Amino acid sequence: MRELATIQQLKAIYPIQDADFVELAQIMGWRCVVKKGEFQSDDLGVYFEIDSFLPLEERYEFLRKACYRKNEFMGEGLRIKTMRFRGELSQGLFLPLAKFPEISQGNIGDNVTELLNIRKWDIPERVTSGGRQKGNKPHNIPTTDETRIQSKERYLEQLAGHPYYITTKMDGTSCTMYFKDGVFGVCGRNFEYAEPTEDEVKTNKGSPMWAYAYLHKLPEKFNKLGRNIAIQGEFCAPSIQKNRLKLHEPKLFIFDVVNLDTLQYMALEEIRSIAGYLGLDIAPVEEEADSFSYDLAQMLEKARGKYSSGMNKEGIVVRSRENIGRYDSRISFKVINNDFLLKEED
Repeated sequence: MRELATIQQLKAIYPIQDADFVELAQIMGWRCVVKKGEFQSDDLGVYFEIDSFLPLEERYEFLRKACYRKNEFMGEGLRIKTMRFRGELSQGLFLPLAKFPEISQGNIGDNVTELLNIRKWDIPERVTSGGRQKGNKPHNIPTTDETRIQSKERYLEQLAGHPYYITTKMDGTSCTMYFKDGVFGVCGRNFEYAEPTEDEVKTNKGSPMWAYAYLHKLPEKFNKLGRNIAIQGEFCAPSIQKNRLKLHEPKLFIFDVVNLDTLQYMALEEIRSIAGYLGLDIAPVEEEADSFSYDLAQMLEKARGKYSSGMNKEGIVVRSRENIGRYDSRISFKVINNDFLLKEED
């Protein structure tokens, strides 16, 4: 489960010009508006990340005017999103630990998402992906959900001096296509989609991801390749999200390839090779170099910019080109474009 609500320590407090009742708190790499005088230096509290969906409870009632949301998929609740207050960016929510008596004792970093009944604001896949859900994603294929760098600032230090690359974060919906022991399959973020019947194909009621696979002869190409792999990418199309890329037809941008025999991610060179063989695009590589040296402010600035359509891009994804650290694993994180967040509509 994603760590949407965690116990964190206040790092610093900053005044907000012309604000009498609120101030700006820094928690990890985030800054958010809090009630003036509610926190002292080094206090602990519960931090709720952007896209947390809070239940309707009295302790959150002050959020109702700005955050109340209701739809048939999520029900009623309070959505935490990026906001601007008197020129200052506020990202997330930070509340005193005393407001949560159910947390009998807590340590910095403890995940209390499930305890507090916090869900991620997310419209179900069937809204954008279509098709019949077959079941959960098989073969332990990892879910594509990168950590935001503001929540894991230590990644910047760990990656420093190592080879890396940066790709554009495309704005669509998560798509995985796999080949395992002679079987080809198509998945969204969490679920596998059934191969459409002949009638569904004729009436255009099957999954558009499967339609894309047929169009590009991917089942045949995977079979000829003969490797147990999963390609993961962003499926972008006119009917998905707000079509910020201004596409006229669907397109899959690969950003990862997973070896399903070892569950290891493949290097950028191999991603390029496999994508080329399949006749598919990879997520645009904005930069690749031998020694990472960005700080948080520089990363946030790097994430800004626009797609070729002229719309604000969603951000960037940064990955190490080699395994790092005692766990011998790659470092990977996303940096969301604040301009994109501020202009996002429900």
